[in-house]
Amino acid sequence: MPAKAQPNVDLCAVCDLIPSRAEAMAKLFAGDRKASAVMCYTDYVEMIQKSKLDVVHICLPHYLHAPVAIEAMKLGCDVLTEKPMAITMKQAEEMVKAAKKYKRRLGVIFQNRYNAGTQLIRQCLDSGRLGKVLAAKCNVTWYRDDAYYTESDWKGTWDKEGGGAIIDQAIHTLDLMCWFCGYDIDSIDCTMANRAHQGVIEVEDCADGLITFKSGIRASFWAMNYYNHDADVEIELSCEKGKAVMKAESAVITLLDGRTFSAAPDPRQTFNFGGGPSYWGASHYKEIADFYACLAEGKEPPITGEEVLATAHKMAMAVYESGRNHKVVRF
Repeated sequence: MPAKAQPNVDLCAVCDLIPSRAEAMAKLFAGDRKASAVMCYTDYVEMIQKSKLDVVHICLPHYLHAPVAIEAMKLGCDVLTEKPMAITMKQAEEMVKAAKKYKRRLGVIFQNRYNAGTQLIRQCLDSGRLGKVLAAKCNVTWYRDDAYYTESDWKGTWDKEGGGAIIDQAIHTLDLMCWFCGYDIDSIDCTMANRAHQGVIEVEDCADGLITFKSGIRASFWAMNYYNHDADVEIELSCEKGKAVMKAESAVITLLDGRTFSAAPDPRQTFNFGGGPSYWGASHYKEIADFYACLAEGKEPPITGEEVLATAHKMAMAVYESGRNHKVVRF
């Protein structure tokens, strides 16, 4: 985002193994400053030490999130990493341990919790307007062609990406559904397969399953990335006092007494950040702004590594344990 979008932040440096990419990012994010004022590096340790950074944003292949975050915190930086937090439970646990050991703040990007529709549903649940959740379901039907994987040296691999349709595409929607249901998961039963990318990837391109909560809620999910386009993600909650339906960033609440409530993205909150769906930028901006506001106040950010480890990451790892081992995983 432009530097002026975060007035309390000074972008000092960017790092990439390929110098031209680092230079391109420096130019893109320099904002009102000269791109030359943003230092470019190919070694992130050198970048942290020479530029005397306070915060590091990690936008790297999944398998690098944990080692880079741990080293950055060791060197005295607070860290905000893209999802997934890591590709194993052990990696994520080590990240949380490092944050505590070095007394650093560790945030994880789950920007869709900031979407307008998400916030409406969360408010209606917290206020009791919808009553208890009785059942839930979600769908993520997107498209990733073979080139999406073959043009990368890490996509579609277990050891570097950590999975496919679940950890890369559906994790946000699964997180929201479980967040709405309370995250008191009792068991997960998942089936997954590679149906349309055989010979191209090692990981799953589709998965479906049942998440059962200790409260009795049953939540079903279906995710795949061989549709012909990125269809709007969908979540539906059946509740005591009505129904909540989320589609993309919007939501509609229909109560049994006839009242309805809706929320949609504010078009004034979108901006050009280099391509992709609008929610890649607007909600990212909200979470990043929240992260820096908390740092300024000496508080933990709303979405911490410790919270994500216990919720979204633990859930995703259990989905894979169930799917790969063909068994029900109990919490």
